[in-house]
Amino acid sequence: MRLGIDVGGTNTDAVLVAGRTVLASAKRPTTDDVSSGIVNATRAVLDAAGVSPWAVSSVMIGTTHFVNALVERKGLLGVGVLRLAGAAGEALPPMSGWPDDLKRCIGATSFQLPGGYEFDGQENTAFNEDAVRDAARELRRKGLQSVAISCVFAPINRSMEQRAAALVKEVAPDMSITVSSALGRIGFLERENATIMNASLSKMARHVMASFTSAFGELGIHAPLYVSQNDGTLISADYAAQYPVLTLGSGPTNSMRGAAFLTGIQDAIVMDVGGTTTDIGALVNGFPRESSIAVNIGGVRTNFRMPDILSIGLGGGTRIHLDADGQLIDIGPDSVGYRLSQEAYMFGGSTLTASDIAVKAGQANFGNPARVPDLRPGVMEKILAGFRNIFEDGIDRMKTAAADVPVVLVGGGSVLVPNELKGAARVLRPEHAAVANAVGAAIAQIGAEVDRIVAYDNEDRATALQDIEREAAERAVAAGADASTVRLVDVEETFLSYMPGNTVQIRAKVVGDLAVSAA
Repeated sequence: MRLGIDVGGTNTDAVLVAGRTVLASAKRPTTDDVSSGIVNATRAVLDAAGVSPWAVSSVMIGTTHFVNALVERKGLLGVGVLRLAGAAGEALPPMSGWPDDLKRCIGATSFQLPGGYEFDGQENTAFNEDAVRDAARELRRKGLQSVAISCVFAPINRSMEQRAAALVKEVAPDMSITVSSALGRIGFLERENATIMNASLSKMARHVMASFTSAFGELGIHAPLYVSQNDGTLISADYAAQYPVLTLGSGPTNSMRGAAFLTGIQDAIVMDVGGTTTDIGALVNGFPRESSIAVNIGGVRTNFRMPDILSIGLGGGTRIHLDADGQLIDIGPDSVGYRLSQEAYMFGGSTLTASDIAVKAGQANFGNPARVPDLRPGVMEKILAGFRNIFEDGIDRMKTAAADVPVVLVGGGSVLVPNELKGAARVLRPEHAAVANAVGAAIAQIGAEVDRIVAYDNEDRATALQDIEREAAERAVAAGADASTVRLVDVEETFLSYMPGNTVQIRAKVVGDLAVSAA
């Protein structure tokens, strides 16, 4: 029996899942300390299912802690950066292009050191142990608690980063260390950015994971704790404490994985309609389609795994703007958000929201529709047509082919979406759609990815693909996957015309069910 939890900006959702059955669900307000909201939701779902805490075999949680910290610039550590790139890295110093306020929060202490590799893993500039030790001593002297180590083409050859990390640990044993080869892909600057962001979150991550473990312990739940990561798979709480940036995109990903589970559909468009925005993504083989471009997090370009999501400014709390004559001016994009229950007309407030319109039109059954003022003739129809146009435009922008595709609706604001949409072969509203995000966390699998550059002139293609798939499978099993269930779900093969010979970049992703012994 799995307990799935998703911590959103407005609500914390919890579900209990046994096999392919959702036994119970609960939705409670997210609290300032977050942990209290998790405890409240967990107690509610256990009571609803009539289940004892000891019956829970594993806990999966998706959290917005870390992305909120970056966006709000709160709780971030100062970071020292060791860049192993030699002369190749001098043109653009670390944190180039970062927002000024974020740079001030994290600091800009960096060292350009000898090192780095060519695309084939051969040494570019010799590693200098003395330079690394001197830099580590300077970071310690400045009182920094965290260091980010980046090296050119580190995903191809990790040895320089590992040697640098060992030297830093000798000089400053208490310093938190993040190496770029554990996080990002081949692109250097984006990978380095992700490493610095991760290092800045290291103290918070340890505290958050410890508080989660403590909260579940108080409830009598002593099952293993896993955290949802950006690509819809799981990592252990210990691993999340080391690499919190891997969880930044877990919210929309959980909703999409939940939609696939609740409907049994592996390929579809998923629309997660919340209180402020609608997140639209594409399911491919049951997993969110990943973004093929650099993703901006808190104003910083990164290149770790993130879902390809289109966010549009329409949700249950979206404000409807009318002029003095009661005619429609605009739909959103501003929203009352979590204040819907205080500000919307149907709850006694004085703000016309998208939810008021849905209730007044008979599309939803909550609140008091009698409190929603009557609109001028034709205005209701214009607003509903505006909703439809916004949703249909979003679907069209996320499709990759002209053919109609299934559209799955999840999230509490899905009442805004009509039953028929252009571009949709059919519109599905699965049971438990309002807590699909928590369902997605509960049913998530263990995953792993390998990113390599291979010269086919030197290595047979079939052999290279097999080796990369095997390495990814080994990583998944090491992370807690059942070896008998591990399967390949995605392979990207990109020929690099700017490289000599027949050179390609291969990226392979595998997933597997959580091993019984791990849970």
